[in-house]
Amino acid sequence: MHSKPAILLAGSLCTREAVCHITRPVNWFPCTQNGTLPIMCGTLTVPLDYVNATSNATLELQLVKVSAVKQPKKGSILFNPGGPGSPGRDLIAGAEAPSFLVATGGYHDLIGFDPRGTGTTIPFSCYPDEISRLTQPYGFGLYLNLSDTAIGQSWAEKRVFAETCFQNARDDGELIGTGYVARDMMQIVDALGEDGLLRYWGFSYGTALGETVAAMFPKRMDKVVLDGCLNPHDYYAGIDVEQVTDSDNSFDGFFTGCAAHPEACELAQDAPTPADLKRKFYDLLYSLKYEPDVAKVKGNATIFDYNAVKALVQTALYSTKTWPILATGLHGLFTKNDTAVAALVPLQPKAPSGIYPNEGPEAYIGGIRSSDVHFRTDNLTSLQPILEQFFAKSQILGDSLSSPLLTYVQWPFRAKGAYTGEFHIKTKNPILFVGSDRDARTPLVSAQNASSGFEGSVVLQHGGYGHTSLAQPALCTAKAIRACFVNGTLPAPGTKCEPTFGLFSNATVEQELAPIANFTKRTLESDDDGVLLSAITRLNTMIPYSGRGL
Repeated sequence: MHSKPAILLAGSLCTREAVCHITRPVNWFPCTQNGTLPIMCGTLTVPLDYVNATSNATLELQLVKVSAVKQPKKGSILFNPGGPGSPGRDLIAGAEAPSFLVATGGYHDLIGFDPRGTGTTIPFSCYPDEISRLTQPYGFGLYLNLSDTAIGQSWAEKRVFAETCFQNARDDGELIGTGYVARDMMQIVDALGEDGLLRYWGFSYGTALGETVAAMFPKRMDKVVLDGCLNPHDYYAGIDVEQVTDSDNSFDGFFTGCAAHPEACELAQDAPTPADLKRKFYDLLYSLKYEPDVAKVKGNATIFDYNAVKALVQTALYSTKTWPILATGLHGLFTKNDTAVAALVPLQPKAPSGIYPNEGPEAYIGGIRSSDVHFRTDNLTSLQPILEQFFAKSQILGDSLSSPLLTYVQWPFRAKGAYTGEFHIKTKNPILFVGSDRDARTPLVSAQNASSGFEGSVVLQHGGYGHTSLAQPALCTAKAIRACFVNGTLPAPGTKCEPTFGLFSNATVEQELAPIANFTKRTLESDDDGVLLSAITRLNTMIPYSGRGL
């Protein structure tokens, strides 16, 4: 049951600018997590259904807080790690918390919460049990260029999936959209009892959430950083061809970096130039459609077909730190070396952990994103021109990132309280958009297009590969983000930051910044470059290598 004793004004409507009145603060209490810093856990009761004026039903949000380490405190920062479908409490309660304190300057409390449909907040599942989940086909692992029947097969499987979700999750399917999460965020802001303004750092899908909350509550925005940006217009339309703009350029960087550093990239042994390596890869990939490879991995015979290898590449494109792993594994496939192929294991998509009942594609592709999307059709033929645009724009990810569209358009739920207004607005304080010009999933042009609608906002161009600025860290980018949170200052328009670490580099922070005396003695309170760079390098581990979400 979602219902709790109501603590809110009965029947209040939380619409643009207006947030239901909170009569009590967050209930904080000490708790133990896996992190290295003391944290507080909290609960906050919010309306279950914001636009239902006759309902008093409520929902209990779960929060975690890591306290500021510097004075004077400058309020709290909320976080969203992306997805959609990634729980927010794990991000702040885990080992990354000290690094986030450094990255934001140390003057703010850090707040993590599980958005609706994630973690323990209205767990969204389309299946009554795990056996049903495992035995039902839903086409999420099927790349649309696998064969001339793949599109039709995926369309049918996703139709079955959508109808299964309607049958088993109809009570929750309308209540977990981004519009309601935006309202929940402002409930948290009010309950914190600070200045009534939102401070926020969102990654990937978290940028669509940030763009939404900023458009709904523009007068209540303080320091907002959106990193790895989605175009909000395309996000809600569901036809985000723009998303794959830089996918092939990003993958080209893998071959270029490998050829330039043969001492760190085994794949360089297999062809003399980046162009030759790329050609050899695609020859292998397309041959696997018809003759999959079988390799012994940890003693088990494992099939490597078109789908499997594409999934491995898709995962590796999240972060350059995985590129040596991909290179070794591909070298193993080229040379029939099972020991080298086994290097790919860390890149294999991870099965749901079982910790949360909603883990799986239905939570983030179905429950949240599909219910946000406006477009619906039951005509597969009408989608073919859109799919062809994806395929033409990206050889490596076009048939992957187009696949969710087949779920969106058949989805039986529409999110209640969805934002349907414009994304052309002036916020109380300008937003900092961070866009990487070699991001395979959220291209720089999306950050630029999103920024164009928010008056006074600035796009910081991050020159790295991978997904979000954390994937190939740059000290320059980290300083700009920290300055935004600490002082409210934004970089000059047109600023571009180049990565501190090169591709296929084993250099340490100390080597990059040497000579720096007493590096190991510095603490969270230190402002020096070494500590900041070390912090953002550690944050690279939070990037979702499982391929989950956007």
